[in-house]
Amino acid sequence: MSAIFKRDLRSYFSGMIGYVFIAISLAFVGIYFMALNLINGYPYFSYTLASSAMFFVVCVPILTMRSMAEERRTKTDQLLLTSPVSVGAIVTGKFLAMAVVLAVPMVILCACPLLMWSAGAAGIASDYATLLAMYCMGCMFIAIGMFISSLTENQVIAAVVTLFVLLILYMWDDLLNFLPTTITANMIGCLIAIVIIALLLYLMSGSPNLAMIVAIIGAVAVIAVYFVDSSLFESLLPNALSVLSATAVLDTFAFDFVFNWPGLVFYLSVAALFVFLTAQTVQKRRWN
Repeated sequence: MSAIFKRDLRSYFSGMIGYVFIAISLAFVGIYFMALNLINGYPYFSYTLASSAMFFVVCVPILTMRSMAEERRTKTDQLLLTSPVSVGAIVTGKFLAMAVVLAVPMVILCACPLLMWSAGAAGIASDYATLLAMYCMGCMFIAIGMFISSLTENQVIAAVVTLFVLLILYMWDDLLNFLPTTITANMIGCLIAIVIIALLLYLMSGSPNLAMIVAIIGAVAVIAVYFVDSSLFESLLPNALSVLSATAVLDTFAFDFVFNWPGLVFYLSVAALFVFLTAQTVQKRRWN
């Protein structure tokens, strides 16, 4: 794993991708820092971080688009897959290399609260806690981007799809406002969600029987609950999906000044899940 980690980390800085990622990240946050903290005098750098988190949507696809897709395009993945290193170690090494690249602008941004503190006003504790939360959110986005990159050998497709997915995650709370709250609509939405889950199981496992069993059991359970107590479906989907909000956790750090441990666990758990899914995707291609 260490060899993969060193090779990928070196490749980001032997080319332009690592420097472009760091430059765009710092420029994006720097503009907000100047506007909110230096000009308007807000004493909390955490406000700036939460307001500028949009830069992940633009920067992460640049970092992750070649992580797995380039290996497939150049056929160097065959060398990796036939090496004595496990697939999990390969994927983890690639993820850690990108996490280190992400850490570079985060470390540089640590100077901003100190600059404000030297001027006489700063919320040091909340600022650094928000930086930690922002880094964990970035790791989650990197894992998602790496998974998408493992599904294709075209870097442009990987970048565009990752940008689209991250944009949806960033706008998640706003999009939930468009979901219906009626009982029947939420029941139908649950059935659609079960079909989607069954389809994903089929794509990941290749077993139509497993997907069919999950779809039937889930549909029967939803219909049974609907006839027993239909009121349970009122606003069910908006309330359930709100748990998956990526920006809500960051906002609790930045605006509520709460150290949200469950939120950090959520970020890291989703990151670990997509690293695992990436390993399974590569493993499936290895045996095929």
